[in-house]
Amino acid sequence: MSPNDPTPRHPAEMTPDQILTFWLTEVGPKGWYVRDDAVDAATTRRFRAAWDDAATLAPRWAATAEGALAALILTDQFPRNMFRGDDPRAFATDPLALRLAQAAIDAGHDLATPEPQRQFFYLPFEHSEDLAHQHRAVELFAERMPGENLRHAELHRDTIAAFGRFPWRNAALGRASTPAEQAVMDAGGYGALVSGKLSLADLAQAVPRLG
Repeated sequence: MSPNDPTPRHPAEMTPDQILTFWLTEVGPKGWYVRDDAVDAATTRRFRAAWDDAATLAPRWAATAEGALAALILTDQFPRNMFRGDDPRAFATDPLALRLAQAAIDAGHDLATPEPQRQFFYLPFEHSEDLAHQHRAVELFAERMPGENLRHAELHRDTIAAFGRFPWRNAALGRASTPAEQAVMDAGGYGALVSGKLSLADLAQAVPRLG
């Protein structure tokens, strides 16, 4: 992630392999879900132009498993690094990622991809605020990649079942939080659910009490 890295900035020169090398090798699984300003900056510097042109690039790459994986990382993962915080652009290409994920799964590209990177075919469903997509995410992880990711899928599903949206996106999207959603955020948001500081039972009880 050197400032002198060879990754081209012009989107026409970008290839799926450049995205996969960066995300799977340079960053690697240990860095995928850890906040790291250097990784965020490198992602922006090297791939912002490609993301801006994702509507053209991503479908072009999607015919192969490797290309589809790169397209999903570009549209579903990179914006969450590039626009971390209260920036709605973090979710701007989620609808495109969801369409790409469904087509890739229909083509069998997910099962042609080894773990742990197989998860990126399922995360667009987990990131959706549609309950049917959430059920699909849980189903996919349970059937095709069980493990820790399944627990996260279930937490996302249960949040959408309770609130119909993710409370931790409200600020970025200019949405007013309900008292129940604010209670979740005051407890620590999604991190509180993962750590157990806020249990799913607490979440369920908060809705009728504070909603």
